[in-house]
Formats: sequence, structure tokens, C-alpha cells
Amino acid sequence: MNAPVILDRRRVLVGGGALIVSFSLSNAFAEDQSLPAAAAAPKPPGSLKETPFLDSWIRIDADGKITAFTGKAELGQGFKTAFQQIAAEQLDVPFASLTVITADTGRTANEGYTAGSHSTQDSGTAILNAAAQVRALLVAEAARRLDVPEENLRTENAAVVSPDGQRLTYGELVSGDMLHVEAQPKSKLKDPATFKIMGQPVPRVDIPAKVTGGAAYVQDMRLPGMVHARVVRPPSYGAQLTECDLSAVEKLPGVVKVVRDGNFLAVVAKKEIQAVKAMRALSAAAQWNETAKLPKQDDLLHVLTSLPSQDSTIFQQSNPSAVSQKTLEATYTRPYQSHGSIGPSCAVAHSVDGVMTVWTHTQGVYPDRQGIAEMLRVPLQSVRLIHTEGSGCYGHNGADDAAADAALIARELPGVPVRVQWMREQEHSWEPYGPAMVTKLKASLDADGAIADWNFEVWSNTHSMRPGGAGSMLAAQHMAQPFAVPPPKPLPLPEGGGDRNAIPIYKFPNAHVVHHFIPEMPLRISAMRGLGAYHNVFSIESFMDELAVAAGADPVEFRLKHLEDPRGREVVAKAAEGFGWRKEQKAPRGRGYGFAFARYKNLAAYCAIATEIEVNSETGHPRLVRAVAAVDSGQMVNPDGLTNQIEGAIMQSMSWTLYESVTFDDRRITSIDWQTYPILRFNSVPDSIDVHIINRPGLPFLGSGETGQGPAAASIANAIANATGKRLRNLPLTRKRIKDAIDA
Repeated sequence: MNAPVILDRRRVLVGGGALIVSFSLSNAFAEDQSLPAAAAAPKPPGSLKETPFLDSWIRIDADGKITAFTGKAELGQGFKTAFQQIAAEQLDVPFASLTVITADTGRTANEGYTAGSHSTQDSGTAILNAAAQVRALLVAEAARRLDVPEENLRTENAAVVSPDGQRLTYGELVSGDMLHVEAQPKSKLKDPATFKIMGQPVPRVDIPAKVTGGAAYVQDMRLPGMVHARVVRPPSYGAQLTECDLSAVEKLPGVVKVVRDGNFLAVVAKKEIQAVKAMRALSAAAQWNETAKLPKQDDLLHVLTSLPSQDSTIFQQSNPSAVSQKTLEATYTRPYQSHGSIGPSCAVAHSVDGVMTVWTHTQGVYPDRQGIAEMLRVPLQSVRLIHTEGSGCYGHNGADDAAADAALIARELPGVPVRVQWMREQEHSWEPYGPAMVTKLKASLDADGAIADWNFEVWSNTHSMRPGGAGSMLAAQHMAQPFAVPPPKPLPLPEGGGDRNAIPIYKFPNAHVVHHFIPEMPLRISAMRGLGAYHNVFSIESFMDELAVAAGADPVEFRLKHLEDPRGREVVAKAAEGFGWRKEQKAPRGRGYGFAFARYKNLAAYCAIATEIEVNSETGHPRLVRAVAAVDSGQMVNPDGLTNQIEGAIMQSMSWTLYESVTFDDRRITSIDWQTYPILRFNSVPDSIDVHIINRPGLPFLGSGETGQGPAAASIANAIANATGKRLRNLPLTRKRIKDAIDA
């Protein structure tokens, strides 16, 4: 368990006096006193379990200023807006009057990584309950001061109001250590029927600067006296720097310093263009001994299935009474894929009075701080990381590495802010990729066309090599005294890594699921949005369509036949209805319809997606014409934000599914720019994407940021099969592969 994060209360107490809290906490929080004394004490919900003090989440100043804190990092999910809505709703304050502070090791709770669609589920739940409990404390204090029963008071516009109209503002009520109390397991949450802010389509607070060219990202940061740095990366994995004459580079215009520590090589200059020119000169002067031996890119199926693996059966169910009559088998593959961040990774570091502050778009400020402190060999307290949004990232891209680069360079220039930005070819060559995967499926149908037996096997590396130690970061690996890369480990179920969503949500009489965990990593890999769920759902939902064809069944009806979860069934039905799906429908010539469904991790949000694809039979070029999605993520906070998430999931998955693949030869990565690593372009944006939200007022938040990628991939693949009559199982489903299949 992480130690509770306690805010600097000197700042909290500015302008406030002492207060003796004399009211009953049990009344304020509606704690259940009927629990047996011997029963284990229930824990508060969400991230309050690990960081229980209310003032770690909600701060109210004497002047009435209100701040909500989250340890999660805004990556474009829109949760900063949603959290502002949640806090404002539960506190009964205007939306615009509240500020949200995101991940900062000096100010916010340690919520680990922002990953796995956990932000609203964990941090949003914490803010929801903390705000409600703070409101209860304020009402209780007002009742004490006014000598009025709590139930006779109401809250509105950041004040507690009595029946006779007396008002006490939150700033007047709060003082001292009033909010420095531990959260209770239960909260007096507002009735969803009374919501004025939650559930409304509030415009996202992070968008204006992004669309107007404002200072929105860490790439835009400019501090007084800041210098610019560029790193010279080795040409390939494991390359050793054998010779480098620094003297000529040190004399170039604007150069402040050249930094070398073993294989780590960087140059610092007054202006960015000077740093880039010096980096090019330094790169030309460097001589390397290369030893990398990469696998055959075109044979990843056999490469992955031939590597040593740790095999485990993760699901087993048997029913001997089920009789199989027809059996199908299929193998699906996924290549290594890049995050493809539009803005190359960047960080700013500043060493002042022995404290290293780093502004970074890492997804885990606390784990990254731990790694940087270890790399610099300084105490944790000497390093502070402040999350600042980056231009493009869902998963573990180069953000943590850039932060380490900046810290290592800034150590050499005390008192001077140092900005490091990677070059495009460095981002594509050195970021940790989404792992390649192989899945093999085998299933049998009974006489009624139902699945009687299901077998699923997946081969994959770990899906997270995120920092926590120095060895996960390139700078630390390349130092003269290098830190060893930590041994890769499988991520535990129920969330899993390579086996995420490998266990089907459908009900089969017989089922057998095996995870082949491959410790060896031929390419540098780590977390990419959705982890193994993207490929596993692509495989399962593609195979469900293949089985439906074999059974002579409609794909939607076939899924419903095997799906018992009522919320899942409603999502499937809603997507089909929104699309206009009809049994035995026929798409126009050259077009195809596809359908897919999943519940992310089998425990987060539900999502079903229907698509219409147009395929040019002469060129094989696929075009997504339209997509219709239905999603159930529990209680809805911001319908516009949730719609953004599903639309973005479909677009991102479309890019992965149709275009993206890391390429390499026997020594180096070769997909080093947008020509060699193509992504979705604006001219391929579909005509329409419709998202239908099934709201569940009062029910827990379910993570939705990664729920759509798997269903989108499978739906597109199924639509291509429907349009061409040919089944493609190897990602990406490129124009060439489609054309080859048509011509075969």
C-alpha cells in the first residue's frame, strides 16, 4: 500500500485559524453503526483506500477558492473536465469556480500509473466521495454554528443556507485541520436525479489551447533562461560508443555543453536550432560498435511461437455432455506497433538547490520519480515530477525516457532549465512498442449451431516495462555505470497483460484458454493502449464471425445466443439498432457490414461497434464509411467526453488495424518516419461515427478509455470479410493484403 500523501498544510492554512471539530463524524458521513464489532472495517472507495485524508483530494481556502487534486495524468481522455464536474456537483459549487490539479509528486496523491482505464473508476470515485464527505463536514459545521439541525440546511453556490436565509460560505466554514480527516467508507452522495453538472455535456477545459495554438503541451514550455538539448541515440540496440571527438562540436555557435556518460551522449545549446545542428554534428562524429540481431520481421508467427515461453492455463471449463459436430481453427497475428505520438517526446528539467524538478508527460509521476532518483543516486525527496500534457501518448512511449534525459543533462547545469525534445527518427526507433502477438483459436459447433467447445492460446511478451526503477529508462541503461533492464514479468489477472480479454465473456460448455508468456523481447516493448485486449478481442470477435458463418447464423444473433450478461446484451442490441442492422441484410456492392463486442478486461465498460466498409476491388483500398457504437460505462459524467473517447478509440484502432506496423532489418529499426510508418490521414476519416450511451445513474464508474479499440478492429475486419468474401487474420489489414486476398 502506498503511504498517504499529505499536502503542505501550511499552504492550506494560510488565512485560516484553528478549529476544534466537535461534531459527530458518524452522522456527517452516515456510517453504518450496525456492523458487527468483529467484522473487518470496510474501506473507503476508489483511491481513497490508499490515500484516505480528505485534504489530499479537496482543498478549500479561506477566500473560498476550491481545488480538487488527482494523482492521474490527463492524456487527452478529458477526465480533468469530468473530475471538475464530479467535484463541483458533489460540493454544490459552480463548475467554473473549481480548479483541478493533476499528477504532481509535490501536491497530489500517489495513484501510480494512469493506465488501464482506471482514472474515473479509481480517482474519479475518490473525488466523488471526498467531495461529498467534505460537503457533509461543512453542513455539520454550519449546523453547529447556526444551531440548526443538519437536515434543515441546504448547500448551493459554495455556501450552506439555513431555512431563514442565513448563509455561511465554504470559505467561512473551513479552517484549521478541518479537512485533514480520514475518509469514511460511506458517503452521503447526491441523488443523481438532482444532478445539475454531472451528466451534462460540459466543454472540455483542455481543448481551447490545443485548437488555437496556445501553450497546451510540455513541448510548448518556455522557462526564463531555458536552454535546449538534444540526445544522440545509438544506431541500434546494444550499440557501444567506441570513439567520439567532442572538441569540434563544443566550438559550434550557441553550444553550452556536451554531455557524455558512457553511451549517453547529448549536446546543450542556447537555441533549439543550434542544439539540432550540434546534435547532427555530434552524431556524425560518433562511432559505434553494433551487435544487435533482430528477428525476421516477415516470420513473426514462427519467431514468437518458437521462443521459450512460460505457459499457464488461465481458464478451464468442462461439460462432457456437449457434443461437437463441426470444428474450425484460425491463427491471428499482430505486429509490433508504435505509439506514433504526433509530438516527439519532451521534458523540461531544472536543478535548484539540490532539488531536481522535471516537467514531463509521463503517465506515472511517482514511479518515474523513483527511477530518476535511482539514476541520479539521490533521495526521493530531491526529485519532483510535475505532469504536463504531451502531444500524443496512450501508453508507455518515450515520455519517461525524455524525463530521464532531461534530468541527467540538467544535473550538469545547476540552476539552468533544460528542455529536451526527441527527433522524429528517435521517437520511432527507440520508444517501447506495443508487443507483437500470436493467437490460435479452435472451436466446435454442436447440432444447433451453438459453440460446444472453445480453445484459445495467446503468445506475447509482457505488456509493461514502465519505470519504477532506473533500468527501465534509456539514459540509465546507457550510462558508464549502467542500470540493468529489470526482468520482464507477466501482468496478473483479472486485468492481465498479453492475456487481457483472452478469457471470453461469452458462455461455452467447454473452454480452455492458455497464456504463453514470452520473457525474451527481441524489440523494446512496453504498454500500449489496451495492452493485449486489442489483439485478443480482434481475434475472438473475428472468430465469432467465422463461426457464425459456419453456423449459418446472423452475427448479432449468434453473439446474443452465447451472451448472458444483461448489460452486455443491451449494448449489443443498442449498437445493432443504431446501425439499422437486419438479419440476412446485404450490403451494397463493394461494401460490407461488420459487428463486434467486448467488455474491456471483462470488468470495465461495455462496447459494441457496427461498421460499414467500402473496398475498392481494383486496388484493395479499404475505407471506413460509417461506424455506430454503443457503450455502457456505468454512471455517466460527461456524455461529450465519453463520446470523444469512443470516437477516438475507433479512429485509433482503425489506424492500427489498417496501416500500422513497425519494420526492421536484422540490426536496425527501419520505420523511422511517417513515410515508413504510415498512420491514418484526414482523407480517411469516416463519413460518420455515432455513439449511443447507456447511462446507469447511481452505478459505479466503469473505465472506458480503452473499451473501443478491440471491438473496432474486429468490426472493421468483419466488414472487410463481408465485403470481399475473404478473411484476413494478420494485422494490419493493408491495401496490399486485401488486394492479394481478392486476387487469390
